[in-house]
Amino acid sequence: MRRAIRQVTRLRTLRHPLRAALFMAALAVPHRMAAQPTIRQIDGAPFAATLVAAPAANAVAFVLNARGVRNIWVTDSTQPNARQVTAFTQDDGQDLTSLAFSADGRTLYFVRGGGPNRAGETPNPTSDPAGAEEAIWRVRLDGTPATRLMEGSSPTPSSRGTSVAFLRRGAIWMASPSSGDSVRVSQLLRMRGSGGSLRWSPNGEQLAFVSNRGTHSFVGVYTLSSKALRWMAPSTDTDNAPVWSRDGSRLAFLRVPYAGRRLGFRATRSAQPWGIMVANAATGEAREVFRATAGRGSAYWAIVADNQLQWMAGDRIVFPWERTGWVHLYSVSANGGAAKELTPGNGEVEFVSTSPDGTRVLYNTNIGDIDRRHVMSVVADGSAAPVPTASGAHIAWSPVYSSQGSTYALVSDAKQPAHAAVLQTSRWNMLAPESMPADFPAASLVTPTAVSLRAADGVTSYGQLFLPPNAQPGKKYPTVIFLHGGSRRQMLLGWNYGAYYHHAYALNQAMALRGYIVLSLNYRSGIGYGMEFREALRQGATGGSEYGDVVAAAKWLGARPDVDRTRIGLWGGSYGGYLTAMGLTRNPELFKAGVDIHGVHDWNVGIQTFVPDYDVHANRLATRTAFLASPMAQVKNWRAPVLLIHGDDDRNVRFVETLTLIQQLRAQQVPVEQVVFPDEVHGFLRHESWMRTFEAAIDFFGRKM
Repeated sequence: MRRAIRQVTRLRTLRHPLRAALFMAALAVPHRMAAQPTIRQIDGAPFAATLVAAPAANAVAFVLNARGVRNIWVTDSTQPNARQVTAFTQDDGQDLTSLAFSADGRTLYFVRGGGPNRAGETPNPTSDPAGAEEAIWRVRLDGTPATRLMEGSSPTPSSRGTSVAFLRRGAIWMASPSSGDSVRVSQLLRMRGSGGSLRWSPNGEQLAFVSNRGTHSFVGVYTLSSKALRWMAPSTDTDNAPVWSRDGSRLAFLRVPYAGRRLGFRATRSAQPWGIMVANAATGEAREVFRATAGRGSAYWAIVADNQLQWMAGDRIVFPWERTGWVHLYSVSANGGAAKELTPGNGEVEFVSTSPDGTRVLYNTNIGDIDRRHVMSVVADGSAAPVPTASGAHIAWSPVYSSQGSTYALVSDAKQPAHAAVLQTSRWNMLAPESMPADFPAASLVTPTAVSLRAADGVTSYGQLFLPPNAQPGKKYPTVIFLHGGSRRQMLLGWNYGAYYHHAYALNQAMALRGYIVLSLNYRSGIGYGMEFREALRQGATGGSEYGDVVAAAKWLGARPDVDRTRIGLWGGSYGGYLTAMGLTRNPELFKAGVDIHGVHDWNVGIQTFVPDYDVHANRLATRTAFLASPMAQVKNWRAPVLLIHGDDDRNVRFVETLTLIQQLRAQQVPVEQVVFPDEVHGFLRHESWMRTFEAAIDFFGRKM
C-alpha cells in the first residue's frame, strides 16, 4: 500500500497527460490481477489432517497435504517448533493415514497408500506401471529417514514394549523387532471373519479386537503369553468399539442389535435400542451397564474418535447419545446406573479425545455457533459445566491433549485454510506458518454469510452466501448453487475440515471472485442441525425430498435484486452431483447449466454399489420409488448443457452411472462435456485432478453462463 501511495505521489509530478494516463493504466493492472487469483493459488495452501498425540514425550504429529505432496510434521519436547519428518516429493495420490506413536513417543508409524477395492486393486491414480500398495512405514523422531516396514494397515503399537499389531487383508498380524532396524512379521490369529479395532491392554499383555462376520460381530481378547483367545459374551448382535478399563481387568464395548441389511440413502429415526456392555476380560462374562431408550437416540450415531467409548478415571464411561435429538456426550458408571449428560445445548458434538489422566474430555461442537466448530472441554463426571478453549470466528476440530497437557487442534476460518495449531493464552497459534505458500491470496478471499431458506413443505435448510467483492448496486450477477455430497455433510462459514470440501470451498471462493454469486446449500439429510434434519423423511432413495431445498434455494435467489434469474447454475459431487442432475431434469426452466461430478443418477445402481447382492426384484415398490427419486426417471426433460467429471476407479459411485447418463444425453442431443480420470477414485487423490476439475468447471460456467 505504501509503495502504491509513493507511485501516485510520483505520478502527480508527471506533466505529460499521455504519460500520466499510461502510468495510471500500468498501475491498475496488478490490482486487477491481485483481485482475481487463480484457482491454483486459492486451492494451493496445504491441508492439515490426522492430528495425533503421543502417550509420552509431549509429541504431536499431523499430515500436511501441500498441493498433493503429503508429508508428516511433528512437534515434541526436544523441538517445540513443528518440523517435517518425511520427505515425499510427488503428487502421486498416495495418502498418509493411521498415524500412531510408540509408547515412548519417539517413533511414529503410519500407512502410505489406500486400501483395495472389491477387485483387490489399491488406488493408483497416476497409473504408475509399477503399481501401488498399502504399506506400513516407520519414522523415528531422531532424524532417521522414514522406512517402509511391511504391507498392511491399522498399525497399533503396544502400550508396553516395541511390538506393533496390524491388519493385512482382514487378518491380524504382529511385527516385532529383529536384528538392527528389521522387524519380524507373523500372523497373530488365524480365524474366520475380518479383524479390526485393535486395542492393547494397559500392560501390553493382551490384545482386544473386533471380528466382523458380516451379519454380526464379536469382541475377542487374545493373550500373548498363553496364545489363548476368549470371546466376550458373544451374541447375535453387532459388538464393536472395545475399550479397556484403566486397570486392564475389564472391557467395555457397544452392542447394537441386529437390524437386517441396511440399504442406505434413507431416514433412520429409531431402531432397537443399543447398549453398553462391560465384560470381565479373564472370563468373558459381561453385563449391560447402559441401554438407550426407545425413540430419539435409539439408533446409534457415531462420533469421530479413536474409540466410541472412553473409559475415564473414577470408572466412568463416556459415550455419545442422541437422546435430545442432538449428538451429545454422556457418562455412566462402569457398574451401571443413570447416565449424565455432559454437553447440553442445541448443537452437535463431533470430534472427541481425552486427557492423559482420564479426568477431562476434549471435544468440538457447533453448540452456540451452528455453522462453525469450537473446541471445549468438560470433566468426565459431569460435576462442572463445559469450558470453551478459544473464542472467535474460527472452525476447530480434531482436538487432542499432549502427554504434558497442552491442547492442539486443526483450525481454519473464512480466509485461512486448515492448519495445525496449539492453544496459547486462549488463542490458536499456527504450528507451521512457513508451510503457507507466498502466493496464497488470503486477503482477496470473501467472507460468506449464513442464510436460511424455507421449502414448499415447510422444512428450513441453511447455507452460506458468497457475494462478489465490490458488487455494484443494481447489477444482476450470474449465480451458482453448490451442493455438497454425503449427504451426511455440513458446509461451514469457512474452510471445511474435510479434504473434499476444503477443495469445494476453494472453488466457491474462485467463482465469487470471478463475479458469481454462490450459495453453498446445506440441504436436509445433512449433519449439524439435529437428528430430524439429518434423518429427513422421504429422503434419497425413498423420495428425494431434499431436492425441495434446491428448488427453494433457486427461488430465494431468483427473488434477490442482484441475481440474474436466467443464469443460475448448479454444481456438486457425489450426492451433490445427484442433486445437480435432479435440478436439470426436474426444473429445466430454473437452471442454465450444471457441473455434475461423479453423481448418482439411479438410486438402484447406487445402492448396489454398497450392497452388491441388492435384489431390485425383491421389493418392486421400493425399487420403483428409488427410481422415481432418481434423475434418470425424468432424463427426457434434460435440456441444459452439463459437464460430467468422473474417475474410473470410483469406489463410491460406479463409473457406469456416468456412462449411462452420457449415453442418454447424447441420444437427446443435450450439450454434454466430460473430464475422465483413469484410475482416480471418488475423493480425487491427486491435487492435479482437483485442479483440472476446477479449471474445467470455471471455463464451462464462463462459456455457458
